[in-house]
Amino acid sequence: MKMDEYDGMKEVVKMGVPGIHLSVGSGRFAPDNMDQKARKALVEHVRSLGLEISAVSAWGGKVDLCEAEKGEENVAWAQKIIDLAVDLKTSIWQAHIGVMPRKTADPCWKALLENTTRIASYAESRGACLAIETGPEPPSVIRRLIETVGSPGLRVNYDPANLILWPPILATRAGIPYEKEKSLKEFMPVEGVKVLGPYIVHTHAKDATVNEKGQAKEVPLGEGLIDWSHYVKLLREYGFNGYFAIERETGKDPVGDVKKAVVFLRNLL
Repeated sequence: MKMDEYDGMKEVVKMGVPGIHLSVGSGRFAPDNMDQKARKALVEHVRSLGLEISAVSAWGGKVDLCEAEKGEENVAWAQKIIDLAVDLKTSIWQAHIGVMPRKTADPCWKALLENTTRIASYAESRGACLAIETGPEPPSVIRRLIETVGSPGLRVNYDPANLILWPPILATRAGIPYEKEKSLKEFMPVEGVKVLGPYIVHTHAKDATVNEKGQAKEVPLGEGLIDWSHYVKLLREYGFNGYFAIERETGKDPVGDVKKAVVFLRNLL
């Protein structure tokens, strides 16, 4: 919400929400900056506000598990994040892990599989999971990875808006024209739940629009292309009963947008 984390916690208490998802990739809450005393104090503070941590968030565009040469470094850091998540009394760490190759013959697939298998195995041993955030690849590609790894330590943080925002970026990188209808059909922002439903443990409540030219943007919840009623219905059909974590990363008044999103979700749920 573009404010100090502790101020943000006070703000969400006023909104009457039960939980928060916490960024731990850098700054005061990064693993190396939180000893056991600090972790315990944070948990106690969050609980004193009547909140809980739905998930921790770390990693984004700077980490790519397809990079074999950085495998040891990334796996070691992942283990630290998993340990932190467990200490903060949540079992979910959600993250982007790079752009997955579409074909298993791609040289990147081997590194991706090895790195995620090691991370998932460690997460499973701690009673936690790495929840891959949707976006850079169609849901079917994520499902293939999860089922190949075959561990409950690898799951999904479903962000429907990302499945709208990412395709134009990928088209630009590939130097090909963006085709809106084709991309929406392939990336399945809502219907993708039918592909990943059994593995979804957390979801971002975020919305987005895109035009025929591939100009995409995040918008306040309920103002984009996501059919939220249908999205919720599909999630419920797969037994999802977890958090809808409101994420608002842009806009002139993100706090105001989050407040409106809380009302929107309450009316919907």
